[in-house]
Amino acid sequence: MVPPLVTTGETPQPDPIVLIVEDDVLIRAAAAQYLRGAGLDVLEAVNVDEAVQILRATADIKVVFSDVKLAGPRSGFDLLEIIRQDFPKVRVLFTSGVVPADEVGRTGIPFVRKPYFLFEIERHIKTLLAAG
Repeated sequence: MVPPLVTTGETPQPDPIVLIVEDDVLIRAAAAQYLRGAGLDVLEAVNVDEAVQILRATADIKVVFSDVKLAGPRSGFDLLEIIRQDFPKVRVLFTSGVVPADEVGRTGIPFVRKPYFLFEIERHIKTLLAAG
C-alpha cells in the first residue's frame, strides 16, 4: 500500500539556475561540473549572444557567473548592461584574469580574479542566492 501524499499547500519553487558565461571550454566545464556537484542547476554559454538567448528562454536564472573578456565583439560589461535593463532580478558575479579589479569594481559587481578556486565561486554564488 502506498502512503497518501502529504502536501503543505505550497507550490514548489523551481531550483535557482546559475548561468556560466565563459569562452574557455575547459574553465567553463570545470566550473559547471563543480557547481552541479554542489547541488546547483547550471546552464552554460560561450558569449553574450548565447547568454541572452538563454536568459530570455529560462525564467529561473538567478545568477550569471561571467568572464569579463569574452570571444566576440561584446564583453561581460555589455552583458551586464543587458541584464540590468532586461533582467533586473538576476545577480552577476564577474571573473577575469586580464581585466583590472578596479575596472570591474566600478560596476558594483562582485569579482573573483582568475585563477580561482572553485569553492570560492560556489561561496560567492550561494551568497548571491541567499541575498535574493
